Amino acid sequence: MCGILAIFGCTDNSHAKRSRVIELSRRLRHRGPDWSGLHSHEDCYLAHQRLAIVDPTSGDQPLYNEDKTIVVAVNGEIYNHKELREKLKSHQFRTESDCEVIAHLYEEYGENFVDMLDGMFSFVLLDTRDKSFIAARDAIGITPLYMGWGLDGSIWFSSEMKALSDDCERFVSFLPGHIYSSKNGGLRRWYNPPWFSETIPSTPYDPLVLRKAFEKAVVKRLMTDVPFGVLLSGGLDSSLVAAVASRYLADTDAGRQWGSQLHTFCVGLKGSPDLKAAREVADYIGTRHHEFHFTVQEGIDALEEVIYHVETYDVTTIRASTPMFLMSRKIKSLGVKMVLSGEGSDEIFGGYLYFHKAPNKEEFHQETCRKIKALHLYDCLRANKSTSAWGVEARVPFLDKEFINIAMNIDPEWKMIRPDLGRIEKWVVRNAFDDDQNPYLPKHILYRQKEQFSDGVGYSWIDGLKDHANSQVSDSMLANASFVYPHNTPTTKEGYYYRTIFERYFPKAAARETVPGGPSVACSTAKAVEWDAAWSKNLDPSGRAALGVHEAAYEVKEL
Repeated sequence: MCGILAIFGCTDNSHAKRSRVIELSRRLRHRGPDWSGLHSHEDCYLAHQRLAIVDPTSGDQPLYNEDKTIVVAVNGEIYNHKELREKLKSHQFRTESDCEVIAHLYEEYGENFVDMLDGMFSFVLLDTRDKSFIAARDAIGITPLYMGWGLDGSIWFSSEMKALSDDCERFVSFLPGHIYSSKNGGLRRWYNPPWFSETIPSTPYDPLVLRKAFEKAVVKRLMTDVPFGVLLSGGLDSSLVAAVASRYLADTDAGRQWGSQLHTFCVGLKGSPDLKAAREVADYIGTRHHEFHFTVQEGIDALEEVIYHVETYDVTTIRASTPMFLMSRKIKSLGVKMVLSGEGSDEIFGGYLYFHKAPNKEEFHQETCRKIKALHLYDCLRANKSTSAWGVEARVPFLDKEFINIAMNIDPEWKMIRPDLGRIEKWVVRNAFDDDQNPYLPKHILYRQKEQFSDGVGYSWIDGLKDHANSQVSDSMLANASFVYPHNTPTTKEGYYYRTIFERYFPKAAARETVPGGPSVACSTAKAVEWDAAWSKNLDPSGRAALGVHEAAYEVKEL
C-alpha cells in the first residue's frame, strides 16, 4: 500500500503551499515508509508516500510517460501489468513498476482505460498538456480514497481522511468503481457488472470453474519482490487462501526468490478458537506459522490509535481492526511487507450466520449484492488501514474482479443454506475444494462454522470491550446521545465510547458522514434485519447475535 495526496486548483501556489502539501502528505507516511515523492505543476500537486513491493529499486512515484507530460500517483497493485505492456510496445517504460502502465494507457486510450486494469488501486493522474486530471478507484474499493473541496475552489484527493480533514471544507469517500474527470465534469461509473443491478442470475453451479478461478486469483497476488505471507485465522476463507498459496508457491517468481515454504500469521487471546484452528491448518499444509497473542487490556490500550488509523466509529470494524492492527505491527517486525487475506468471501457467498434466515434466493442474492457494494466502508477499510498503519499491504483474492463475476453469476439457489440438503453457509466454496484425491484442508476445517474475526480471536475480547465502555460511559451520557450526536446516534455504551474518540480526531460533520449507520445483527444490512422479527430486539454486530444459529450463541466462554 502507498499513500497519495493530490490537490488541483490551489489559489496559492507559493513555496508555503508546497510545504503544506509535504506536511499533509507526511500524515500518510505510515502507509508508505520507503520513499516520498512530490510533483508540482503550476497550481497542481501530486504527493506520494511509497511502500515498495514491486520493483523497490526504481519504482518511486509519481510515475510518468516518456516526455513527463503525464504524471500519476498510484496506491495499489496492477496484477496484469505485463500483459498490458504487450499492448503498449510503442511506449518506452522507465521502471519495472506495475503501476507505470497507467500513465501509458492514458496516453494511448484516453480516460476509458480503467476497466482494463486488473488489481486493487486508487490513482490520480495529471495531464500537464491541458491541466486536466482524473482520479479513479478500483471496482470494490479495496484501496481507500477520499475526495474533498477547499474554500478556494481547489479539489483534493487522499488515501486517508486525515490528510484532508483540516484543509477541506467538505470531503467524502470516493465511490468504488468510479472515475472523476475534470474534462467531463465529475464522477461516472466505469465498473458495471450484472450483479451491480441486483439482477438474479441463473448460471448452474460448476465447482471446478469456481475452484480454478479462485486459484488463479490467489496465484496472481503472489506478485512481489519483498517478503510476504498469509493471514491465517483457521476459518474457511483464510485457510483456503493459505492452502492454495502454499500449493502453487514453488512455481511462482516469489517462491523462487523467497523460498517455497509459506509464512502464515495468526492473532488471538490465549486459548482462542482461531489460534487452535490456525495451528492445525498450518501443520496440515506445512507453513512456517507465527502465532501472536494479545490481552484484552493491550487491545483496549490500542483503541485510540486504531480509531485514528482506521477512521471509523463503526463498532464491528473497530472490534475486528484492533487485533489486526496489533498483528500487523508484529508482522512488520519480522520484515514482512505484504500479506494475503480472506476478506470478501462472506459477502459474495452469504457466509454470515444471519443468511440462515434468508427467505428465498432472490432476497439472498440481493443481500449479497448490498454487502459487496458496502465492503469499502467495512471489511476493505479495516483490512487496508489496519495493516497500512504499519506499512504492510493486504491483498484479497476473494475480491478479484474475474472471480467475483463468476461467483456472483451462480444461481443463488446453490448458495442458500439448506440443512435438509446438508448445505451450511458457503457450501458452494467448501464443496469446490472438497477433493478426496488431493485434499486442500482437513474436512472439519473445510466445514468449520463461520466465526467472525472479532469473535474468533477470543470471545472475551468483545465482552472486555463492552465492560470497558460501560466503565467510561454513564447511563445519562447514553440517554442524551441523540442531542450530542444527532447523526448516526450511538445506541450502546460501546458505540458511544468509540464515537467520542473518533470525534476528537475528526470533529467535522463531513468526517462523521463517511461512516455508515443503521441497524444490524451479526453484520447484516438494515434490510436483512427484517428477516427475523426477534432480531430487532437484539441488534449486535457479533456473529454470536445470530441466536439459534451460532453454536456458541452468547454462551459465557472462559479463555
